[in-house]
Amino acid sequence: MDLEFDRQHIWHPYTSTLNPLPCYPVERAAGVSIFLETGEQLIDGMSSWWSAIHGYNHPHLNSAAQQQINQMSHVMFGGLTHAPAINLCKKLLKMTDNALQHVFLADSGSVAVEVSLKMALQYWHARGESRSKFLTLRDGYHGDTFAAMSVTDPDNSMHSLYKGFLPEHIFADSPKTGFWQPWDENDLGDFKRKLEANHQQIAAVILEPIVQGAGGMRIYHPEFLKGVRKLCDQHNVLLILDEIATGFGRTGKLFAYQHADIEPDILCLGKAITGGYMTLSATLATSHVANTVCGGKAGCFMHGPTFMANPLACAVATASMEILERNEWQAQTQAIEEQFSQLLPRLAEHPLVKEMRWLGAIGVVEATTPVNMEKIQAHFVKQGVWIRPFGKLIYMMPPFISQPQHIEKLVHAVESALNDPTCFQ
Repeated sequence: MDLEFDRQHIWHPYTSTLNPLPCYPVERAAGVSIFLETGEQLIDGMSSWWSAIHGYNHPHLNSAAQQQINQMSHVMFGGLTHAPAINLCKKLLKMTDNALQHVFLADSGSVAVEVSLKMALQYWHARGESRSKFLTLRDGYHGDTFAAMSVTDPDNSMHSLYKGFLPEHIFADSPKTGFWQPWDENDLGDFKRKLEANHQQIAAVILEPIVQGAGGMRIYHPEFLKGVRKLCDQHNVLLILDEIATGFGRTGKLFAYQHADIEPDILCLGKAITGGYMTLSATLATSHVANTVCGGKAGCFMHGPTFMANPLACAVATASMEILERNEWQAQTQAIEEQFSQLLPRLAEHPLVKEMRWLGAIGVVEATTPVNMEKIQAHFVKQGVWIRPFGKLIYMMPPFISQPQHIEKLVHAVESALNDPTCFQ
């Protein structure tokens, strides 16, 4: 593998062309393991950015891809349709709440968020109201495209340098009460005040239910989400839930909003939808939202990606849904959560640990100081694991098929990194 060419010419995510970080050459992947060209076998603690929930090289997903590519890899979705899209949408509607009746298929999580925001804006336009603001939470993250960045925390995120270019929306304080802590009603105070003061100009509330992902890996109380739904209903504001990171079982529920027993008006899905095989996303809406949008002046929803409902991706996503329908994910994520609950607390007394938290197949260690990315990445590879922290957060989102020895190895690697001062700035 020509790593020098990679270093000189290929721009990896969140890296500098002036001083690129080392990249590790992958030869193949199978099960929970990534095999490097240099001979190392790494237990994957990231599910390839939270998407490969069934592990790698899964025979059922492989078979679906092989069968579909022999029929057609792609056709445009404008004026045409096909069985892979129909089959996938049937399964998505069956999995989600009865109120969600319309599925818009797109090609990435960020685009799903863009679609949801455009739906909300067009909804109010169709109703003859000019509502151009969104209310969201600090410490949130919704993607890297411009509208998605505009509802991501403008100060405490990787997007702060775009301030002045992005539309300015309304940010409420994120909840402080953790998932396992006694609920504090005061957590809703700032959100309630900002919604009451601005509801006539707010098109929708958008937030990540229960787990705030790349904005800080914060896991908050379901009562906050219940309160948000109630307040949105009181003030006639749409609720968009971004389940791109949490959807399809990651939190121990099939969808994180089910922890609060509520329903969204618009739901964004992505990442794990194809089991990590290829990019695809979906934005689901209620009939009320969809029909209002389409009853407006435009007469339709004004969006249409080139690779919308790509048949190859839809076929693999349908196979991924079939694996989830076996319901093995429930026992798998519960076992991972139980193991995190046993292993992570032993790190509590470490001077570099500020806090640990876990839910479902998510385990987080928040350090008191930022990591040295190059050093800690090399340390993890040496330990035989693949964990990629950011900032002060060392987090694990392993594939659901991970066994106890895999989780133990991941946590042990985190503990060993904490004991190596070169891994931190």
